[in-house]
Amino acid sequence: MKKNNNCSDKDTVVHVSGVKIFYGSQTGTAKGFAVELSEEVKTLGIPAEVTDMKDYDPDDQLADECTSKSICVFIVATYTDGQPTENAEWFCKWLEEASTDFRYGKTYLKGLRYAVFGLGNSVYVGHFNTVGKNVDKWLWMLSGMRIMTRGEGDCNVVKSRNGSIQADFLAWKVKFLNRLQALAKGEKKSCSGNCKTGGTCKNKRKDRQVMEEEKAALQNVSSEVSELSSSVFLHGTLKEEGRGDGQMVKLSKLNGVKKIEDEGERREMITPALREALTKQGYKLIGSHSGVKLCRWTKSMLRGRGGCYKHTFYGIESHRCMETTPSLACANKCVFCWRHHTNPVGTEWRWKMDPAEKILQDAVEKHQNMIRQFRGVPGVKPERYEEGLAVKHCALSLVGEPIMYPEINTFIRLLHSHHISSFLVTNAQFPQEIRSLEPVTQLYVSVDASTKDSLKKIDRPLFKDFWPRFLDSLKALGEKRQRTVYRLTLVKAWNVEEMQAYSELIALGQPDFIEVKGVTYCGESSASSLTMANVPWHQEVVAFVQQLADMLPQYEIACEHEHSNCLLIAHTKFKVEGEWWTWIDYERFQELVQAHEESGGQQSFSALDYIAKTPSWALFGASEQGFDPADTRFQRRNKTKDISGC
Repeated sequence: MKKNNNCSDKDTVVHVSGVKIFYGSQTGTAKGFAVELSEEVKTLGIPAEVTDMKDYDPDDQLADECTSKSICVFIVATYTDGQPTENAEWFCKWLEEASTDFRYGKTYLKGLRYAVFGLGNSVYVGHFNTVGKNVDKWLWMLSGMRIMTRGEGDCNVVKSRNGSIQADFLAWKVKFLNRLQALAKGEKKSCSGNCKTGGTCKNKRKDRQVMEEEKAALQNVSSEVSELSSSVFLHGTLKEEGRGDGQMVKLSKLNGVKKIEDEGERREMITPALREALTKQGYKLIGSHSGVKLCRWTKSMLRGRGGCYKHTFYGIESHRCMETTPSLACANKCVFCWRHHTNPVGTEWRWKMDPAEKILQDAVEKHQNMIRQFRGVPGVKPERYEEGLAVKHCALSLVGEPIMYPEINTFIRLLHSHHISSFLVTNAQFPQEIRSLEPVTQLYVSVDASTKDSLKKIDRPLFKDFWPRFLDSLKALGEKRQRTVYRLTLVKAWNVEEMQAYSELIALGQPDFIEVKGVTYCGESSASSLTMANVPWHQEVVAFVQQLADMLPQYEIACEHEHSNCLLIAHTKFKVEGEWWTWIDYERFQELVQAHEESGGQQSFSALDYIAKTPSWALFGASEQGFDPADTRFQRRNKTKDISGC
């Protein structure tokens, strides 16, 4: 049968079955706009639905929108540093990767009709509406069809085109609704050019305004795409030569040639706005991605007012402990984070990188400078002041995810070469990095929940496969021979009822110790719904620990630090002839790790090779409740509690 090449109205009518509105919002403005637009669309007799981006899986669902005859609207806000809001992070990350991933193809979203409205603040030069621009660009690169020019709202009333962000949205909304009505009446597709009727195809007569809008939009995006062309990522991985960490780095593809991305082209992790925010919180920033801060327990022990729970559980000298991190970035946005989510987030290292030697040198120097500020301060013990200048312990738990730093093994070896013990905390999202980690004095994983749903609610991880990563991280911990710890943070009404599930996770990783601590309330924050009602009383934590210990045949409660609302469950292999040996022989550890290093890793050692006896005052049930009798407990009255610390 001969194919009919003549165009017909019947073949080219495009219907609108509904409007799907996706929003990425932190303060609620974008969400409010989405709801407002939905109601307006419904008044036109067109179905509309509003979807939070965090509840939508683009990998499974977005391609279906190409054949659904619906219009997709994306209303997205931009953070001050150009990043998407928390609920839009996964959606945007997936869209970015898909737009340059050959496995999806350039026509993956062909047939998807969409419109974008971005919210931003032009005060932040270089980051204004970055997310909206990127979403528009990535959809276009996947062959999505823009139905109108992208809209932009500006919180800066001075620069706003219409006087306010609300007025900006209203102006865009009117245009969108007019465009939607035109589409609903039946827009004619442009002629393919194969018409053989001998005349001018009537379907080529598109509305002039629509053509101008599309032309302007294409020009707008073409310039953005040209900027992208110099930094298109080939989404593979490669072990960087000369690195023993096995850390993955990105590849760039320029003119068909693969090469490791030039460090000089990467941006710094600490933006000016972030630097200002962290400095106000008391951080001493190091280079472009590290920081150090003085722990409240360091100050306390300098005055002889007691040490932290690590002093009670493991014999750390709190006044000689440096709290630092080589990576301010994290892959989680935990509801109880005491940093109020001012630190950057990410699932891979994509920033400029400072050398480990420089980070350690500056960290020690800045820590010592903070200690020197206590010289002559009333109550500070002279002998402890002198001891405090010589760093003996390093708590890699300040903020962020230290294991993300590509040179973490080099940093750990440097600590040990300076006879500084290492206490590293990871959020259990990087199992391969845990496996490749050099021996540390004590390795922690944060186990903030025991089920997939509660972990997602509490830790708010960025990884889509966060649960398999979490379980594999626990398995990786179980493969380590040195001291390992599960750190459980109890959030009342959120994760204290999952007893059986916790016991199963403990069986999976078989840690040497389990620290159970009541969550610390860090004040109100728009990034968290946590309140004082979520903070358990110490007796509630004790009851939880007793019940959990009863379910673990090889574990018992060993120590308590009532001041920190924290207890320690220990494996019974640390109970020698009826006495607990949870403390650490730090000099012995340094001897063992040096021998391990000199043998090229051939001479290994275990957690039981550097144990020390736990003093009676540190034991659970002692009248001191974990407070060192060599110090004097100080009761602060009518003062705001200092919640900082490791």
